[in-house]
Amino acid sequence: MLFTRKQAAKVDADSALPGRSQEMPVPDRHEVLGTPLQGPFPTGVVVATFGMGCFWGAERLFWQTQGVYTTAVGYAGGFTANPTYEEVCSGRTGHAEAVLVAFDSAATNYEQMLKLFWEGHDPTQGMRQGNDVGTQYRSAIFWGDESQRTAAEDWRAAYQDVLRAAGHGEITTEIAQAGPFYYAEAYHQQYLAKNPGGYCGLGGTGVSCPVGIAPAS
Repeated sequence: MLFTRKQAAKVDADSALPGRSQEMPVPDRHEVLGTPLQGPFPTGVVVATFGMGCFWGAERLFWQTQGVYTTAVGYAGGFTANPTYEEVCSGRTGHAEAVLVAFDSAATNYEQMLKLFWEGHDPTQGMRQGNDVGTQYRSAIFWGDESQRTAAEDWRAAYQDVLRAAGHGEITTEIAQAGPFYYAEAYHQQYLAKNPGGYCGLGGTGVSCPVGIAPAS
């Protein structure tokens, strides 16, 4: 990814860039799935939002998954309204690179989205993901309702147990209530479909997430 800066701590609201009222133009249709990138979505389609480092590879992971209605990349968890990519990469907006995943609840569920999330990246790396360093690359789950919050926290605890048993460190994933999701520039949307040889820094720990097994209380 370009314009990377190395930040050890997320900027606070008072120090964040001011942003703008103008929203980023969003393509009408998904490059691969042919579905709208923006809601309102059909009845039964549920939205989940994740940060897994560079959003190019993370988005592809989800659009290739059965039951996913649409995906989009953008910026979440920060303070600056309608930020640009360069602003996010400066570390002065507080945002993480994020993927919006809209899935058909009749065909899959949030637990399966969590399984992809946990296994698709390394959630123990703090403000980085592989060679991508900075607060915008942090691991994050932005929950939309209490059921998502509870599931995220339960499976974080369950996955921590198996990671620790496999010799990995502590999970650093941020779990926070979803605020505004700001769509990224059009050229970022489905980037790896448009640029099949493009950069993908996505990589997991190789440790399976025990979704489907009730975590210990």
